[in-house]
Amino acid sequence: MKETIHIYHTNDLHSHFEKWPRIREFLLKRKAYHKERGEACFVFDIGDHIDRSHPYTDATRGKGNVLMLNEIGYDAVTIGNNEGITLSPSELSALYEEAKFPVILNNLFTGKGNYPGWTVPEGYLTTRSGIRIGLIAATADFSTSYERLGWKVTGPRFALEAAAPQVSGQSDILVCLSHMGSSEDDRLAEHTGGKIDVILGGHTHHLYPDGREVGGTLIAAAGKWGQYIGEVTLTFDHSEGRVVEATAKVHDTETLPIPDDDTSYDRQLRKKAAELLSATVFQTPYELRGGWAGPTALSDLFADALLSHTGADCAMFNSGIFLGGLPEGTVSGMDLHRLLPHPINPCVITLTGTEVEEAYELSLDAEWPDIRLKGLGFRGEVVGAMIHHKMGRGSDGRLHVAGNPVEPDRQYRLATLDLFTYGFFFPAFKKAKKEYFMPEFIRDVLAGYAIRKFGAPSS
Repeated sequence: MKETIHIYHTNDLHSHFEKWPRIREFLLKRKAYHKERGEACFVFDIGDHIDRSHPYTDATRGKGNVLMLNEIGYDAVTIGNNEGITLSPSELSALYEEAKFPVILNNLFTGKGNYPGWTVPEGYLTTRSGIRIGLIAATADFSTSYERLGWKVTGPRFALEAAAPQVSGQSDILVCLSHMGSSEDDRLAEHTGGKIDVILGGHTHHLYPDGREVGGTLIAAAGKWGQYIGEVTLTFDHSEGRVVEATAKVHDTETLPIPDDDTSYDRQLRKKAAELLSATVFQTPYELRGGWAGPTALSDLFADALLSHTGADCAMFNSGIFLGGLPEGTVSGMDLHRLLPHPINPCVITLTGTEVEEAYELSLDAEWPDIRLKGLGFRGEVVGAMIHHKMGRGSDGRLHVAGNPVEPDRQYRLATLDLFTYGFFFPAFKKAKKEYFMPEFIRDVLAGYAIRKFGAPSS
């Protein structure tokens, strides 16, 4: 006897709720359809469902996203880096308190080396006919950030390679929820020799319209931002005790039926966020204008905040982080989020004087203001001009830091944004010693300094 099993999967929504009503209606109808036909149907999310650049996710610290998953009836999820490293340990531990599904995660541990209480390293689902589906999962290795927050993360592929034989031995079908990227998914499939029937991928936002077969494993992936829903169909032969056919496809959410709340859903979430973030954070005695062409009163305030928070010698960051300005008077949490929606943390990089000089020269490139940047936590439009604080050329033509000429071999602490630490823009930053300030985002740094400078709001 042969039996068909249907799997639907989403990944890397990043709180792009524009298509969520269509996703919700599609999955609910598919679940009802398969139930009516007596067919097994399971729904999984592969991580980065949350993104604190959306005010509703920020205001609820992701719990609103979990309620959305509950509404549809997801069977299991794993986490991405946006769940893992943009929330404080207490916020992450509380994120899934109301979840009606297990969080499968094989490579994240507490500081004492235990699995967190909100996760399980493996999961099992059983069809009506008794087919047992084993689940393993892992998230991308952002070890420096996780360790800064008090977590321990191990190499995801190695964790999955170790788990696959054991879980496979207790299952009829093995499915992996992988938030580690396309190339690592390929390697995992190659190294596990067909023990994993299906890898559902994410993290690198890759899209496989028809899936890929690697080493006897079907790999499926559904892109990003809710643009697609993935579907995997498995044919299980009971007489052979194995999957004899596996296919994958995706559903373009742009082409799905339009529910009544299609256009109002995201707007209502933002309205709710504005209510949740309406409290006054601080009051400004004067207007703080932004701008992407160069230094402004707003960038000056943020630069002072960055140095005050980090204790660094100087600072450098891009003006494109400011999505507007702040008016004179009351500043709410929502105002701050609109201004700095990015899930970006401050970072201090220790550089030699020679390396500081090199970075400074690179930052003067005339192309910076118009570079369009997506990812790395940046949620703006263009990079904008680079802002320098406590660093610049003196009348003697030499680069000065904190009022003194730079000495080539001396060590300097440069405060910047974590998005610049990967070496794409400033090569010396990649291997340099770095200190990340977490879990606070740059909007938290600005708020904290403004409260100290202007005073806390009156009750």
